[in-house]
Amino acid sequence: MSFTPAPWPRRLRSQEWYEGTGRDTIYHRGWLKNQGYPHDLFDGRPIIGIMNTWSDLTPCNGHLRELAEKVKAGIWEAGGFPVEVPVFSASESTFRPTAMMFRNLAALSIEEQLRGQPIDGAVLLVGCDKTTPSLLMAAASTDIPSIVVTGGPMLNGYFRGERVGSGTHLWKFSEAVKAGEMTPEEFLEAENSMSRSSGTCNTMGTASTMASMAEALGMALSGNAAIPAVDSRRRTMAQLSGRRIVQMVKDDLKPSDIMTKQAFENAIRTNGAIGGSTNAVVHLLAIAGRVGADITLDDWDRCGRDVATIVNLMPSGKYLMEEFFYAGGLPVVLKRLGEAGQLHRDALTVSGATIWDEVKDVTNWNEDVILPLDKALTQQGGIAVLKGNLAPNGAVLKPSAASPHLMKHRGRAVVFEDIDDYKAKINDDALEIDETCVMVLKNCGPKGYPGMAEVGNMGLPPKVLKKGITDMVRVSDARMSGTAYGTVVLHTSPEAAAGGPLAVVRTGDMIELDVAARRLHLDISEAELAARLADWAPTHDQPASGYDWLHQQHVQGADTGADLDFLRGCRGRAVGKDSH
Repeated sequence: MSFTPAPWPRRLRSQEWYEGTGRDTIYHRGWLKNQGYPHDLFDGRPIIGIMNTWSDLTPCNGHLRELAEKVKAGIWEAGGFPVEVPVFSASESTFRPTAMMFRNLAALSIEEQLRGQPIDGAVLLVGCDKTTPSLLMAAASTDIPSIVVTGGPMLNGYFRGERVGSGTHLWKFSEAVKAGEMTPEEFLEAENSMSRSSGTCNTMGTASTMASMAEALGMALSGNAAIPAVDSRRRTMAQLSGRRIVQMVKDDLKPSDIMTKQAFENAIRTNGAIGGSTNAVVHLLAIAGRVGADITLDDWDRCGRDVATIVNLMPSGKYLMEEFFYAGGLPVVLKRLGEAGQLHRDALTVSGATIWDEVKDVTNWNEDVILPLDKALTQQGGIAVLKGNLAPNGAVLKPSAASPHLMKHRGRAVVFEDIDDYKAKINDDALEIDETCVMVLKNCGPKGYPGMAEVGNMGLPPKVLKKGITDMVRVSDARMSGTAYGTVVLHTSPEAAAGGPLAVVRTGDMIELDVAARRLHLDISEAELAARLADWAPTHDQPASGYDWLHQQHVQGADTGADLDFLRGCRGRAVGKDSH
């Protein structure tokens, strides 16, 4: 893909604030000088905003202030002027009701910071699950030259000689306690092994998936995704990215030049190859909606269906991100896709080179971590997009994390009206449920939870777990953690709270799942379904004010990315009226 750099030197948007001798210019420039900046820094050089999602309450990003200093060093070296900007940090581990509720709010606030401040280019300093998509959405909405620097995954965890994957083993050990296979004391002991260094989840959870998506989209330097947070090469990557963004501003290399339809198709195929999180679906759809790329839920099935999952990482496989980095990381995966004819090789990246030029000469250093195609975890990885009368607009399932024997299944529905109903009933031995049933959870979508929480991988009832059963078919309008696993149907659209067919499923109904046929069917007549829908009324909470109300009124369905309707599209980077 050809790109023609803009002429340099030229007048940048930051000079609207800082160039000249007028009253308002001296006002803007004079105040910033109270930090000790010399006058010649305001000579028209690129001003780079380091959009930093550091927060003590976002532990995945707890080391980003240190990383920001390396970004600054790179910007100074390249002749830019770095300014660090603290931005909304939607913490996965602490935000209630769910960080997803605030992804769009974060994107909105950061978009306005980018547009309303004297920023010529941006370094998106991210890590935790929602921080990566929210900043990419903001960058897409303004089309200011931007580059992603992720904080990197934490080191491997170990418990009694076993690799412990953050998140993945939380679900595994929790189920083992309910099954009587692990004591609560052992669970507490294992807690200290799960997160033993700075960084994001060490599995192929959502954070590592979105780091990989940023690299596959071309929005991060090659090799960025997998470097461990505490590895010195992570700091080197930050400094190199700081250097690179200055030249990107000079060239006017923008998100819209990089995040094309072809780039999104590359990312979708990459997600299949790495066994990436289902959360990537809603995030990439939302980012595409901001930048104007024509990507739909159906493209996830079209592009990902025949992609083999070759990255042997939890939750689909057995290794962790540390081994993935040592094996060669995402560049090896992209090379494999390119060799298999599953990569748009000429897609542009932030480096100014094509994605193929970046990866064509890399080496796979461990073929048990990044597998040969003929030894793939599954030959059809990706994300399966299911449709039928239960999901007219679609639902998703991750084949690489599901049980093969459940990929075609018909079972009796056991319905939970919302998450509180599920929690009240699931541990009751009187609950009429066995491993042949289909667990159905309602009112956990974008409107219903609200925010579409990661509760779709419902824990199994103890009486089933005690039989040694570890998986059942589960259907909901919720999401699940990228670290989770199982035969779990998610993002069912329209959601129950919006009056989708999921809202009228009753305990005792028969549900058919056929992943190969991409079918999810409620086994009742069309007339019965229509009658039930006609009698339906919402039961979820209806907020009266605040951001909850705004979200409820304007959030779209999971099938289009769960963005707020008035935020779709690119609003550009035009400089607004002066403040005085």
